[in-house]
Amino acid sequence: MRAAKKYLVEEVTNHLSKSDYVFLANYDRITVGEVSDLRDRLSAEKAEFHVVKNSILKAAAKSRGLPDLDSYLNGPTAIVVGGQNPSGVAKIVQKFFDEKTRPVVKVGILGDRAIDAGKVKELAELPSLEVLQAQLLGLFTQPAQSLVRILNAIPSSVVNVLQAKVRQAEG
Repeated sequence: MRAAKKYLVEEVTNHLSKSDYVFLANYDRITVGEVSDLRDRLSAEKAEFHVVKNSILKAAAKSRGLPDLDSYLNGPTAIVVGGQNPSGVAKIVQKFFDEKTRPVVKVGILGDRAIDAGKVKELAELPSLEVLQAQLLGLFTQPAQSLVRILNAIPSSVVNVLQAKVRQAEG
């Protein structure tokens, strides 16, 4: 392998190492300004957009042990990597491409599993990480709230019975 190609493969491999996911997109007919806009949006999630050569990406993916990408490596390809929130990044990418109606998400890779463009869209429709964390916290606090209500109901029930007995004795 030529030194220049080896350097490019190492660079793309480093990009792929930035997160446990990667989205491949066709960036055909996107202007430089639009790419800049996408990169700005992605920076909010600490994600990055990189244009890559298919042969370089194929070699880098193989060295990282990613699933076979051959069927997706046709036409112009860009990768989106980085950040800790694949759902948030998928939202940004999906929204950007929906607005442009030209480029498309080719495939996503989560961990060591490839997911098709439809699944990437489903991932984009998930609630944000913060919302999911809040929902999980709510599930954890529900049993405690129920226990407090039950424990609180016991003295209230006793008081209600005693008040009823007092009213009955008076009446």
